[in-house]
Amino acid sequence: MSDASPGKKRYSLTTQVMIGMGAGLVLGVILNMLQIEAINTHLVGGLFGMVGRMFVNALSMLVVPLVFFSLICGVAGIGDIRILGRVGGKAFGLYLLTTATAIAIAILIALVVGPGQGFQMEGVDTSGVTGKEAPSVWATFASIVPRNPVAAFAGGEMLQIIFYTIILGIAVLMLGDKSKSFVEGCEYMNELMMKVVQIVMAFAPIGVFCLITKTFTEQGIGLFLPVLAYVLVLVFALLLHLFGTLMLYLKVFSGLNPFIFMKKIRPAQVFAFSTASSNATIPVTLRCVTERMGATNSVASFSVPFGATINMDGTAIMQGVATVFLANVYGIDLGVGGYLTVIAMAVLASIGTAGVPGVGLVMLTMVLGQVGLPIEGIALILGVDRLMDMIRTAVNITGDAVVTTIVAKSEGQLDMAVYENPMAGVITDKLDIDPVAEGHLAEAARPH
Repeated sequence: MSDASPGKKRYSLTTQVMIGMGAGLVLGVILNMLQIEAINTHLVGGLFGMVGRMFVNALSMLVVPLVFFSLICGVAGIGDIRILGRVGGKAFGLYLLTTATAIAIAILIALVVGPGQGFQMEGVDTSGVTGKEAPSVWATFASIVPRNPVAAFAGGEMLQIIFYTIILGIAVLMLGDKSKSFVEGCEYMNELMMKVVQIVMAFAPIGVFCLITKTFTEQGIGLFLPVLAYVLVLVFALLLHLFGTLMLYLKVFSGLNPFIFMKKIRPAQVFAFSTASSNATIPVTLRCVTERMGATNSVASFSVPFGATINMDGTAIMQGVATVFLANVYGIDLGVGGYLTVIAMAVLASIGTAGVPGVGLVMLTMVLGQVGLPIEGIALILGVDRLMDMIRTAVNITGDAVVTTIVAKSEGQLDMAVYENPMAGVITDKLDIDPVAEGHLAEAARPH
Protein backbone atom coordinates (compact mmCIF):
# COMPACT_ATOMS: atom_id res chain seq x y z
CA MET A 1 0.00 0.00 0.00
CA SER A 2 2.84 2.34 0.80
CA ASP A 3 4.62 1.40 -2.43
CA ALA A 4 1.93 2.89 -4.66
CA SER A 5 3.30 4.57 -7.77
CA PRO A 6 4.20 8.25 -7.24
CA GLY A 7 1.98 9.37 -10.09
CA LYS A 8 -1.11 7.65 -8.74
CA LYS A 9 -3.39 9.93 -6.76
CA ARG A 10 -4.18 8.60 -3.29
CA TYR A 11 -7.39 9.61 -1.58
CA SER A 12 -7.55 10.06 2.17
CA LEU A 13 -9.64 7.55 4.07
CA THR A 14 -12.20 10.26 4.83
CA THR A 15 -12.60 10.98 1.11
CA GLN A 16 -13.00 7.27 0.38
CA VAL A 17 -15.65 6.98 3.08
CA MET A 18 -17.55 10.00 1.77
CA ILE A 19 -17.46 8.55 -1.75
CA GLY A 20 -18.85 5.30 -0.37
CA MET A 21 -21.55 7.20 1.52
CA GLY A 22 -22.56 9.19 -1.56
CA ALA A 23 -22.64 6.10 -3.76
CA GLY A 24 -24.71 4.27 -1.15
CA LEU A 25 -27.20 7.13 -0.94
CA VAL A 26 -27.71 7.23 -4.72
CA LEU A 27 -27.99 3.46 -5.06
CA GLY A 28 -30.31 3.22 -2.05
CA VAL A 29 -32.74 5.82 -3.43
CA ILE A 30 -32.75 4.08 -6.83
CA LEU A 31 -33.40 0.66 -5.32
CA ASN A 32 -36.14 2.14 -3.13
CA MET A 33 -37.87 3.52 -6.23
CA LEU A 34 -37.50 0.23 -8.15
CA GLN A 35 -38.70 -2.02 -5.29
CA ILE A 36 -37.44 -5.28 -6.80
CA GLU A 37 -38.19 -7.91 -4.18
CA ALA A 38 -35.31 -10.25 -5.04
CA ILE A 39 -32.74 -7.44 -4.86
CA ASN A 40 -34.19 -6.04 -1.64
CA THR A 41 -34.24 -9.46 -0.01
CA HIS A 42 -30.95 -10.99 -1.10
CA LEU A 43 -28.69 -8.06 -2.00
CA VAL A 44 -29.83 -5.26 0.33
CA GLY A 45 -31.23 -7.22 3.26
CA GLY A 46 -28.78 -10.07 2.74
CA LEU A 47 -25.30 -9.08 1.53
CA PHE A 48 -25.38 -5.36 2.33
CA GLY A 49 -27.07 -5.97 5.66
CA MET A 50 -24.47 -8.58 6.58
CA VAL A 51 -21.45 -6.46 5.59
CA GLY A 52 -22.86 -3.35 7.28
CA ARG A 53 -23.63 -5.25 10.45
CA MET A 54 -20.15 -6.81 10.44
CA PHE A 55 -18.56 -3.38 10.14
CA VAL A 56 -20.59 -1.94 13.04
CA ASN A 57 -19.83 -5.04 15.11
CA ALA A 58 -16.12 -4.66 14.32
CA LEU A 59 -16.20 -1.08 15.57
CA SER A 60 -18.19 -2.07 18.63
CA MET A 61 -15.78 -4.88 19.53
CA LEU A 62 -13.03 -2.27 19.91
CA VAL A 63 -14.88 -0.06 22.35
CA VAL A 64 -14.56 -1.84 25.70
CA PRO A 65 -10.87 -2.84 25.47
CA LEU A 66 -9.93 0.50 23.91
CA VAL A 67 -11.74 2.48 26.60
CA PHE A 68 -10.27 0.37 29.40
CA PHE A 69 -6.63 0.49 28.31
CA SER A 70 -6.67 4.08 27.07
CA LEU A 71 -8.39 5.25 30.26
CA ILE A 72 -5.86 3.45 32.46
CA CYS A 73 -3.06 5.09 30.44
CA GLY A 74 -4.84 8.41 30.66
CA VAL A 75 -5.25 8.33 34.44
CA ALA A 76 -1.67 7.11 34.89
CA GLY A 77 -0.48 9.79 32.47
CA ILE A 78 -2.15 12.56 34.44
CA GLY A 79 -0.07 11.37 37.36
CA ASP A 80 -1.82 13.37 40.08
CA ILE A 81 -5.20 12.59 41.62
CA ARG A 82 -5.91 16.30 42.13
CA ILE A 83 -5.29 17.02 38.44
CA LEU A 84 -7.51 14.07 37.52
CA GLY A 85 -10.32 15.54 39.60
CA ARG A 86 -9.84 18.90 37.91
CA VAL A 87 -9.93 17.41 34.41
CA GLY A 88 -12.99 15.31 35.25
CA GLY A 89 -14.80 18.27 36.81
CA LYS A 90 -14.15 20.47 33.77
CA ALA A 91 -15.33 17.78 31.35
CA PHE A 92 -18.47 16.99 33.34
CA GLY A 93 -19.42 20.64 33.73
CA LEU A 94 -18.91 21.40 30.03
CA TYR A 95 -20.88 18.33 28.97
CA LEU A 96 -23.85 19.36 31.09
CA LEU A 97 -23.58 22.93 29.79
CA THR A 98 -23.58 21.91 26.11
CA THR A 99 -26.48 19.48 26.60
CA ALA A 100 -28.64 21.99 28.49
CA THR A 101 -27.88 24.66 25.88
CA ALA A 102 -28.71 22.26 23.05
CA ILE A 103 -32.18 21.34 24.28
CA ALA A 104 -33.01 24.92 25.31
CA ILE A 105 -32.20 26.16 21.80
CA ALA A 106 -34.15 23.27 20.25
CA ILE A 107 -37.29 24.02 22.29
CA LEU A 108 -37.05 27.74 21.52
CA ILE A 109 -36.75 27.15 17.77
CA ALA A 110 -39.58 24.61 17.80
CA LEU A 111 -41.86 26.96 19.74
CA VAL A 112 -41.21 29.74 17.22
CA VAL A 113 -41.77 27.55 14.13
CA GLY A 114 -44.58 25.43 15.61
CA PRO A 115 -44.10 22.04 13.87
CA GLY A 116 -47.10 19.73 14.21
CA GLN A 117 -49.81 22.36 14.18
CA GLY A 118 -52.70 21.14 12.03
CA PHE A 119 -51.19 17.65 11.71
CA GLN A 120 -53.76 14.98 10.78
CA MET A 121 -53.19 11.69 12.61
CA GLU A 122 -54.29 9.00 10.20
CA GLY A 123 -53.03 5.48 9.78
CA VAL A 124 -50.42 5.70 12.51
CA ASP A 125 -48.99 2.34 13.57
CA THR A 126 -48.27 2.34 17.31
CA SER A 127 -47.41 -1.34 17.63
CA GLY A 128 -43.67 -0.69 17.85
CA VAL A 129 -43.85 1.88 20.63
CA THR A 130 -42.62 0.80 24.04
CA GLY A 131 -42.58 3.08 27.04
CA LYS A 132 -39.80 3.57 29.56
CA GLU A 133 -40.34 4.59 33.15
CA ALA A 134 -38.36 7.61 34.27
CA PRO A 135 -35.71 6.76 36.91
CA SER A 136 -35.05 9.12 39.79
CA VAL A 137 -31.91 11.25 39.92
CA TRP A 138 -30.65 9.12 42.79
CA ALA A 139 -31.27 5.86 40.94
CA THR A 140 -29.41 7.18 37.90
CA PHE A 141 -26.31 8.06 39.89
CA ALA A 142 -26.49 4.89 42.01
CA SER A 143 -26.40 2.77 38.84
CA ILE A 144 -23.00 4.22 37.95
CA VAL A 145 -21.35 1.93 40.52
CA PRO A 146 -21.25 -1.66 39.17
CA ARG A 147 -22.17 -4.50 41.48
CA ASN A 148 -20.24 -6.85 39.22
CA PRO A 149 -17.44 -5.30 37.11
CA VAL A 150 -17.17 -8.44 34.97
CA ALA A 151 -20.87 -8.24 34.10
CA ALA A 152 -20.45 -4.53 33.31
CA PHE A 153 -17.62 -5.29 30.88
CA ALA A 154 -19.52 -8.19 29.33
CA GLY A 155 -22.68 -6.10 28.91
CA GLY A 156 -20.88 -3.02 27.62
CA GLU A 157 -22.24 -0.79 30.41
CA MET A 158 -19.99 2.15 29.56
CA LEU A 159 -20.69 4.41 32.54
CA GLN A 160 -20.01 1.55 34.96
CA ILE A 161 -16.89 0.55 33.02
CA ILE A 162 -15.58 4.11 33.13
CA PHE A 163 -16.27 4.41 36.86
CA TYR A 164 -14.54 1.11 37.64
CA THR A 165 -11.55 1.91 35.41
CA ILE A 166 -11.08 5.36 36.97
CA ILE A 167 -11.11 3.82 40.46
CA LEU A 168 -8.58 1.23 39.28
CA GLY A 169 -6.45 4.00 37.74
CA ILE A 170 -6.49 5.97 41.00
CA ALA A 171 -5.33 2.85 42.85
CA VAL A 172 -2.53 2.52 40.29
CA LEU A 173 -1.41 6.08 41.07
CA MET A 174 -1.52 5.38 44.82
CA LEU A 175 0.75 2.34 44.45
CA GLY A 176 3.40 4.46 42.74
CA ASP A 177 6.44 2.62 41.33
CA LYS A 178 4.89 -0.77 42.08
CA SER A 179 2.46 -0.13 39.20
CA LYS A 180 5.17 0.54 36.60
CA SER A 181 4.96 -2.90 34.94
CA PHE A 182 1.16 -2.82 34.89
CA VAL A 183 1.11 0.64 33.29
CA GLU A 184 3.67 -0.41 30.68
CA GLY A 185 1.51 -3.42 29.83
CA CYS A 186 -1.56 -1.19 29.46
CA GLU A 187 0.43 1.19 27.25
CA TYR A 188 1.38 -1.69 24.98
CA MET A 189 -2.23 -2.91 24.85
CA ASN A 190 -3.39 0.63 24.09
CA GLU A 191 -1.00 0.89 21.13
CA LEU A 192 -2.04 -2.60 20.04
CA MET A 193 -5.72 -1.62 20.08
CA MET A 194 -4.95 1.46 17.99
CA LYS A 195 -3.37 -0.81 15.39
CA VAL A 196 -6.51 -2.95 15.41
CA VAL A 197 -8.46 0.26 14.84
CA GLN A 198 -6.34 0.90 11.74
CA ILE A 199 -7.16 -2.55 10.40
CA VAL A 200 -10.89 -2.09 10.91
CA MET A 201 -10.79 1.41 9.41
CA ALA A 202 -9.28 0.02 6.22
CA PHE A 203 -12.65 -1.57 5.45
CA ALA A 204 -14.65 1.53 6.36
CA PRO A 205 -15.56 2.70 2.81
CA ILE A 206 -17.16 -0.69 2.05
CA GLY A 207 -18.95 -0.87 5.40
CA VAL A 208 -20.31 2.66 5.10
CA PHE A 209 -21.47 2.03 1.52
CA CYS A 210 -23.44 -1.03 2.62
CA LEU A 211 -24.96 0.71 5.65
CA ILE A 212 -26.12 3.78 3.71
CA THR A 213 -27.45 1.73 0.79
CA LYS A 214 -29.51 -0.44 3.12
CA THR A 215 -30.89 2.54 5.06
CA PHE A 216 -32.06 4.48 2.02
CA THR A 217 -33.37 1.39 0.23
CA GLU A 218 -35.58 0.59 3.21
CA GLN A 219 -36.52 4.14 4.24
CA GLY A 220 -36.41 6.12 0.99
CA ILE A 221 -37.08 9.85 1.08
CA GLY A 222 -40.90 9.69 0.93
CA LEU A 223 -41.18 9.17 4.68
CA PHE A 224 -40.09 12.75 5.22
CA LEU A 225 -43.17 14.28 3.63
CA PRO A 226 -45.82 13.65 6.35
CA VAL A 227 -43.57 15.05 9.09
CA LEU A 228 -41.57 17.48 6.97
CA ALA A 229 -41.92 20.39 9.43
CA TYR A 230 -40.57 18.24 12.27
CA VAL A 231 -37.65 17.06 10.13
CA LEU A 232 -36.72 20.56 8.96
CA VAL A 233 -36.87 22.07 12.45
CA LEU A 234 -34.84 19.20 13.90
CA VAL A 235 -32.17 19.37 11.20
CA PHE A 236 -31.95 23.16 11.53
CA ALA A 237 -31.58 22.93 15.33
CA LEU A 238 -28.91 20.21 15.01
CA LEU A 239 -26.89 22.19 12.46
CA LEU A 240 -27.24 25.41 14.46
CA HIS A 241 -25.86 23.69 17.55
CA LEU A 242 -23.11 22.00 15.52
CA PHE A 243 -21.84 25.04 13.65
CA GLY A 244 -23.00 27.74 16.04
CA THR A 245 -23.16 26.87 19.74
CA LEU A 246 -20.36 24.30 19.87
CA MET A 247 -17.99 26.41 17.77
CA LEU A 248 -18.79 29.46 19.91
CA TYR A 249 -17.95 27.51 23.06
CA LEU A 250 -14.72 26.26 21.43
CA LYS A 251 -13.64 29.81 20.56
CA VAL A 252 -14.66 31.37 23.87
CA PHE A 253 -13.21 28.71 26.19
CA SER A 254 -10.07 27.80 24.23
CA GLY A 255 -9.40 30.52 21.65
CA LEU A 256 -8.85 27.85 18.97
CA ASN A 257 -9.80 28.27 15.33
CA PRO A 258 -13.21 26.59 14.78
CA PHE A 259 -12.58 26.17 11.04
CA ILE A 260 -9.51 24.03 11.69
CA PHE A 261 -11.46 22.03 14.24
CA MET A 262 -14.36 21.31 11.88
CA LYS A 263 -12.00 20.14 9.17
CA LYS A 264 -10.15 17.80 11.51
CA ILE A 265 -13.21 16.29 13.20
CA ARG A 266 -14.80 15.40 9.85
CA PRO A 267 -13.64 11.73 9.80
CA ALA A 268 -15.37 11.09 13.13
CA GLN A 269 -18.51 12.88 11.95
CA VAL A 270 -18.66 10.72 8.82
CA PHE A 271 -18.38 7.52 10.87
CA ALA A 272 -20.91 8.73 13.42
CA PHE A 273 -23.34 9.53 10.61
CA SER A 274 -22.94 6.13 8.99
CA THR A 275 -23.09 4.04 12.18
CA ALA A 276 -25.52 6.17 14.26
CA SER A 277 -23.58 5.05 17.34
CA SER A 278 -21.48 7.30 19.59
CA ASN A 279 -19.88 4.26 21.21
CA ALA A 280 -18.90 2.66 17.90
CA THR A 281 -17.31 5.96 16.86
CA ILE A 282 -15.12 6.24 19.99
CA PRO A 283 -12.01 4.81 18.25
CA VAL A 284 -12.30 7.31 15.40
CA THR A 285 -13.04 10.24 17.73
CA LEU A 286 -10.00 9.35 19.83
CA ARG A 287 -7.80 9.30 16.74
CA CYS A 288 -9.12 12.68 15.59
CA VAL A 289 -8.55 14.49 18.88
CA THR A 290 -5.10 12.97 19.48
CA GLU A 291 -3.53 12.55 16.03
CA ARG A 292 -5.35 15.29 14.13
CA MET A 293 -5.75 17.92 16.88
CA GLY A 294 -2.87 17.20 19.22
CA ALA A 295 -4.65 16.46 22.51
CA THR A 296 -2.61 14.18 24.74
CA ASN A 297 -3.85 10.68 25.39
CA SER A 298 -4.00 11.39 29.13
CA VAL A 299 -6.88 13.83 28.57
CA ALA A 300 -8.51 12.38 25.44
CA SER A 301 -8.72 8.82 26.73
CA PHE A 302 -10.64 10.11 29.73
CA SER A 303 -12.87 12.74 28.14
CA VAL A 304 -13.92 11.03 24.89
CA PRO A 305 -15.35 7.79 26.37
CA PHE A 306 -16.87 9.83 29.20
CA GLY A 307 -18.56 12.12 26.67
CA ALA A 308 -19.78 9.25 24.49
CA THR A 309 -21.58 7.97 27.58
CA ILE A 310 -23.05 11.12 29.16
CA ASN A 311 -22.96 13.80 26.44
CA MET A 312 -25.91 13.52 24.06
CA ASP A 313 -26.42 16.98 22.59
CA GLY A 314 -28.04 15.70 19.40
CA THR A 315 -30.33 13.34 21.30
CA ALA A 316 -31.37 16.16 23.66
CA ILE A 317 -32.20 18.37 20.66
CA MET A 318 -34.36 15.62 19.19
CA GLN A 319 -36.22 15.22 22.47
CA GLY A 320 -36.90 18.97 22.68
CA VAL A 321 -38.17 19.29 19.09
CA ALA A 322 -40.18 16.06 19.32
CA THR A 323 -41.84 17.18 22.56
CA VAL A 324 -42.98 20.48 21.02
CA PHE A 325 -44.08 18.66 17.84
CA LEU A 326 -46.19 16.11 19.72
CA ALA A 327 -47.60 18.76 22.06
CA ASN A 328 -48.82 20.66 18.99
CA VAL A 329 -50.20 17.48 17.39
CA TYR A 330 -52.26 16.67 20.48
CA GLY A 331 -53.12 20.31 21.21
CA ILE A 332 -51.56 20.24 24.69
CA ASP A 333 -50.02 23.38 26.17
CA LEU A 334 -47.10 22.36 28.37
CA GLY A 335 -46.35 25.85 29.61
CA VAL A 336 -43.04 27.16 30.90
CA GLY A 337 -42.92 24.64 33.73
CA GLY A 338 -43.46 21.75 31.36
CA TYR A 339 -40.63 22.80 29.07
CA LEU A 340 -38.29 23.37 32.00
CA THR A 341 -39.12 19.81 33.04
CA VAL A 342 -38.28 18.61 29.54
CA ILE A 343 -34.87 20.34 29.72
CA ALA A 344 -34.11 18.82 33.11
CA MET A 345 -35.26 15.34 32.08
CA ALA A 346 -33.32 15.44 28.80
CA VAL A 347 -30.11 16.38 30.60
CA LEU A 348 -30.70 13.62 33.15
CA ALA A 349 -31.53 11.11 30.43
CA SER A 350 -28.34 11.92 28.56
CA ILE A 351 -26.27 10.87 31.58
CA GLY A 352 -27.72 7.37 31.57
CA THR A 353 -28.18 6.93 27.82
CA ALA A 354 -26.12 4.32 26.01
CA GLY A 355 -24.45 5.55 22.83
CA VAL A 356 -26.10 3.03 20.52
CA PRO A 357 -28.44 3.40 17.52
CA GLY A 358 -32.09 4.17 18.25
CA VAL A 359 -31.77 4.68 21.99
CA GLY A 360 -32.98 8.29 21.66
CA LEU A 361 -36.54 7.14 20.95
CA VAL A 362 -36.57 4.94 24.02
CA MET A 363 -35.38 7.81 26.19
CA LEU A 364 -37.98 10.08 24.57
CA THR A 365 -40.73 7.91 26.05
CA MET A 366 -39.34 8.77 29.48
CA VAL A 367 -39.46 12.51 28.76
CA LEU A 368 -42.97 12.37 27.28
CA GLY A 369 -44.28 10.38 30.21
CA GLN A 370 -42.86 12.93 32.64
CA VAL A 371 -44.79 15.84 31.04
CA GLY A 372 -48.00 13.88 30.37
CA LEU A 373 -47.84 13.54 26.57
CA PRO A 374 -49.13 10.31 24.96
CA ILE A 375 -46.22 7.96 24.35
CA GLU A 376 -48.06 6.53 21.32
CA GLY A 377 -47.23 9.75 19.49
CA ILE A 378 -43.67 8.48 18.98
CA ALA A 379 -45.07 6.34 16.16
CA LEU A 380 -45.41 9.56 14.14
CA ILE A 381 -41.64 10.00 13.95
CA LEU A 382 -40.56 6.35 13.87
CA GLY A 383 -40.23 6.33 10.10
CA VAL A 384 -37.74 9.18 9.86
CA ASP A 385 -35.88 8.57 13.10
CA ARG A 386 -33.16 6.36 11.64
CA LEU A 387 -31.97 9.12 9.34
CA MET A 388 -32.33 11.74 12.06
CA ASP A 389 -30.39 9.46 14.41
CA MET A 390 -27.47 9.54 11.98
CA ILE A 391 -27.33 13.34 12.02
CA ARG A 392 -27.72 13.73 15.78
CA THR A 393 -24.99 11.15 16.43
CA ALA A 394 -22.59 13.29 14.39
CA VAL A 395 -23.57 16.22 16.61
CA ASN A 396 -23.06 14.08 19.74
CA ILE A 397 -19.47 13.13 18.93
CA THR A 398 -18.63 16.67 17.81
CA GLY A 399 -19.65 17.85 21.28
CA ASP A 400 -17.38 15.18 22.80
CA ALA A 401 -14.44 16.39 20.70
CA VAL A 402 -15.10 20.07 21.47
CA VAL A 403 -15.11 19.50 25.23
CA THR A 404 -12.03 17.26 25.02
CA THR A 405 -10.15 19.90 23.04
CA ILE A 406 -11.18 22.69 25.43
CA VAL A 407 -10.10 20.69 28.49
CA ALA A 408 -6.81 19.69 26.85
CA LYS A 409 -6.05 23.31 25.94
CA SER A 410 -6.88 24.55 29.44
CA GLU A 411 -4.56 21.93 30.95
CA GLY A 412 -1.67 22.69 28.57
CA GLN A 413 -2.15 19.24 27.06
CA LEU A 414 -2.78 20.32 23.45
CA ASP A 415 0.05 20.35 20.90
CA MET A 416 -0.63 23.49 18.86
CA ALA A 417 1.87 22.44 16.18
CA VAL A 418 -0.26 19.38 15.52
CA TYR A 419 -3.52 21.32 15.71
CA GLU A 420 -2.36 23.85 13.13
CA ASN A 421 -0.77 21.26 10.83
CA PRO A 422 -3.41 20.41 8.17
CA MET A 423 -1.70 17.10 7.34
CA ALA A 424 -1.27 15.85 10.90
CA GLY A 425 -2.83 12.43 11.32
CA VAL A 426 -4.16 12.18 7.75
CA ILE A 427 -4.59 8.60 6.61
CA THR A 428 -3.55 8.69 2.96
CA ASP A 429 -3.99 5.08 1.95
CA LYS A 430 -5.79 2.59 4.13
CA LEU A 431 -3.27 1.33 6.72
CA ASP A 432 -0.64 4.01 6.09
CA ILE A 433 -0.53 6.75 8.72
CA ASP A 434 1.08 10.12 8.35
CA PRO A 435 4.52 9.96 10.10
CA VAL A 436 3.83 13.12 12.09
CA ALA A 437 0.62 11.62 13.46
CA GLU A 438 2.24 8.26 14.21
CA GLY A 439 4.99 9.98 16.17
CA HIS A 440 2.42 12.04 18.05
CA LEU A 441 0.39 8.95 18.92
CA ALA A 442 3.45 7.22 20.32
CA GLU A 443 4.24 10.32 22.38
CA ALA A 444 0.63 10.66 23.55
CA ALA A 445 0.54 7.04 24.72
CA ARG A 446 3.37 7.68 27.19
CA PRO A 447 2.59 9.11 30.61
CA HIS A 448 3.19 12.85 30.96
